[in-house]
Amino acid sequence: MNDKVLLAHGSGGRLSHNLIEKYLLPYLGNPMLNKLDDCAVIELNGRIAFTTDSYVINPVFFPGGDIGRLAVCGTINDLAAGGAEAKYLSLALIIEEGFPIADLERIIASVSSTAKEAGVLVITGDTKVVDHGSADGIFINTSGVGVIPEGVDISGSRAKEGDKVIITGTIGDHGIAVMSQREGIKFSVPVVSDCAPLNGLVSDILKVSTAIHCLRDPTRGGLATTLNELAVQSDAGILIEEDKIPVKDAVRGMCEILGLDPMYVANEGKLVVIAPPEDADRVVEALRGNKYGKDAVVIGEITSGHKGRVALKTRLGASRIVDMLTGDLLPRIC
Repeated sequence: MNDKVLLAHGSGGRLSHNLIEKYLLPYLGNPMLNKLDDCAVIELNGRIAFTTDSYVINPVFFPGGDIGRLAVCGTINDLAAGGAEAKYLSLALIIEEGFPIADLERIIASVSSTAKEAGVLVITGDTKVVDHGSADGIFINTSGVGVIPEGVDISGSRAKEGDKVIITGTIGDHGIAVMSQREGIKFSVPVVSDCAPLNGLVSDILKVSTAIHCLRDPTRGGLATTLNELAVQSDAGILIEEDKIPVKDAVRGMCEILGLDPMYVANEGKLVVIAPPEDADRVVEALRGNKYGKDAVVIGEITSGHKGRVALKTRLGASRIVDMLTGDLLPRIC
């Protein structure tokens, strides 16, 4: 059973220490984590952002990523959406008995490489093992801490009439990549998840404008739900144009086959940016200079009408209301 996770790996005893020392520290080790204390002691100055999230995606490996990369990116991106510079992460693993050690090591290696790409440290964590059948392979919780730069004030409640609505790239890539892997669907041109850490992207746009009003990563519920959240928070109307919303042909085709709307499909490497009209062009230019924002485009604006609602101008010139997602379009997507 040396190639499987055992219940004893979660006992806190010798096997737990072996798991940490052999499979976690070689990838994640740093001066703070290596102490293996019950908490990490950090020093931060200024306004602090804190977030936490849990990841239960199925399958744990998918085109373009895995649950480890997803967990790091998801938490970093939530911090970035508040304008914060991510500094530190925690990593908590809930592992099902019998989970392959090789898969665990692959996931931890992915956590390590993604954290290094984003320039953050994993400084504390926890490991628990549950009975076979009590979980589904592996679940991960990550929490993150970051510092908000002076002069940055970003919130979903700050959209103002005339502001431009920007999306940083094509929508629906993550949800369709995971669904195709889950269902064994093959494409002539593979759909790959957009899972990516976006803290560098946010840093780039804040260099050209500290007047960004809103940032939000459109994950579960997709672009449509995220825009509705922002419209409600800001008590504003949002008008977007269907022709301007970037969707890959393969994603659009898959959505048509499954009866899905790309507007409601999850993303894990995109941001909605709401910026003052006088800054919009500079923001788009800065986004396009980053590999994770090369397809950035203005898709609409904040209006005084239909407050708290999102309207879509269709390709035919008509308008319709785009409502918030009611149920769970694609379960276990993150």
